[in-house]
Amino acid sequence: MANQLDMFASIQVAAGAEAAKERAIRKSSRTAQEEMAKSLEATGNYKILRRLLPRPIVTEPRPEFTRVGVIVDTETTGLNHRNDEIIEFGAVAFTFDDSGRIGDVTDVYGGLQEPRTPIPADITRLTGITDEMVAGQQIDIAALRRIVEPADLIIAHNAGFDRPFCEAFSPLFVNKAWACSVKEIDWSLRGFEGTRLGYLIGQAGYFHDGHRAVDDCFALLEVLDHQQGEDDRPFAELHRAAQRSRVRLFAEHSPFDMKDHLKARGYRWSDGTDGRPRSWWIELDEDVLDDERHFLRTEIYRWDDADPPVQHLTALERFRA
Repeated sequence: MANQLDMFASIQVAAGAEAAKERAIRKSSRTAQEEMAKSLEATGNYKILRRLLPRPIVTEPRPEFTRVGVIVDTETTGLNHRNDEIIEFGAVAFTFDDSGRIGDVTDVYGGLQEPRTPIPADITRLTGITDEMVAGQQIDIAALRRIVEPADLIIAHNAGFDRPFCEAFSPLFVNKAWACSVKEIDWSLRGFEGTRLGYLIGQAGYFHDGHRAVDDCFALLEVLDHQQGEDDRPFAELHRAAQRSRVRLFAEHSPFDMKDHLKARGYRWSDGTDGRPRSWWIELDEDVLDDERHFLRTEIYRWDDADPPVQHLTALERFRA
């Protein structure tokens, strides 16, 4: 019996040593690869993209990061939240502080959902999600509640798309503050050439497997925490934007022949079916509201007492359908 125990212990020691050796080899290989990448970058003739690896989930987040953010991403059967459905949901929860510094990843969820109708072929080509993959699958509401309920801020890369789908899917998302990493960060000022997540990831020096929900959430987290020069990180800018109030100004009953002037200034048309006034409208920072009212009164209505409707928006209301 003693010999068997000794033999078992020897096997365990040998296995542990072999595993340690393999880890050391992998670490040495990564170090060598990184040195080669840095050598190529130093010539100025190459730009190296590194595979984006998901951040680890921590069980004891650092106490100085007291707020909770949740990045969400949805894959859907189409573009209309009233008729189309979510087929995949991804969420990554992380901590941050009042200055907009990102702390630790605290939770992750990814799940598929079988829709009522077959997935369109173009959606499968885009996302790689097939009818066979979602057959019998259902998003875990309890897991989503665990992640979403503590959130101080929900972030989506195009919240105007994701928020309506999320709110149609579950009331969990209705009374939450939302932020949009497309519209509320000035990426061009930061030197980025576009706002698509793939462009941002590439220009930040990474590549990833896109169009799967959790992968895209981790990719966005990395971009939001990307340091470039002396500027603060993109998430700090997004956090500040989420705290500001904005307004929607409606050029209700504006003359028909003024429509091209309004469109050229950035106004969009609302047909009234979503509860807004049937009119041209624009969304602005609150501090330029008086200037825009003056424009409407002098250039569009051409009478001083015109009083176009105004809707005040905080992060609780922004990006709703």
